[in-house]
Amino acid sequence: MDEVKRPDRRAERSRRTREKVVEAARELFVAQGYGATSLQEVADRAGVAVQTVYFVFGNKRTLFKDVVDTAIAGDAEPVATMDREWFRVACAEPTAAGQLRAHVHGTREILGRVAPIMPLIAAAAATDPQIAAQWPDGPDPRYTVQHAAAQTLAGKPGARPDVSVQTAADLLFGLLSPQLYLLFVQDRNWSPEEWEEWAYATLAAQLCTTLR
Repeated sequence: MDEVKRPDRRAERSRRTREKVVEAARELFVAQGYGATSLQEVADRAGVAVQTVYFVFGNKRTLFKDVVDTAIAGDAEPVATMDREWFRVACAEPTAAGQLRAHVHGTREILGRVAPIMPLIAAAAATDPQIAAQWPDGPDPRYTVQHAAAQTLAGKPGARPDVSVQTAADLLFGLLSPQLYLLFVQDRNWSPEEWEEWAYATLAAQLCTTLR
């Protein structure tokens, strides 16, 4: 009889500790800002020793990068957005409108996590060159995702034939941006659900011939 593999309790404890620290850091960075938050405060919020934070992350810059990456992905797994289940399911929708609705919904869930920390990234990068270096110049990863979605959408039943992939990608990139999400949800007090419906309706009018 095969030996039953026991769960790696040490690895599980390490994973939970990392998650607690990242969540505590995210809350403090959003509330206080990157520069004003110390690793001791993060450790206190997470309920761990500050030495543990240093051991796991090394320094505050690395922790900040983990906070951003986890917000984008929704977890700590090293899986690119285009390999995520929600993106693959959206792209598998048989119609353009079906893909667009699923894509807007999945993007809204990401923006709900990412948008509040976008101003932090800009502020931290402006004061710390090593933070800025963690996001080198080059193609915007968010645009890469939207372009891939636009390519998949093109040619599906219900897609407007007169809209190029480039234009569709630009529309997705602009209307599904963190800045526009914050404008409506944070500044104008829309609910995330209201923003999602507006974004879908606005994009569907530009990209689709039918809403089904």
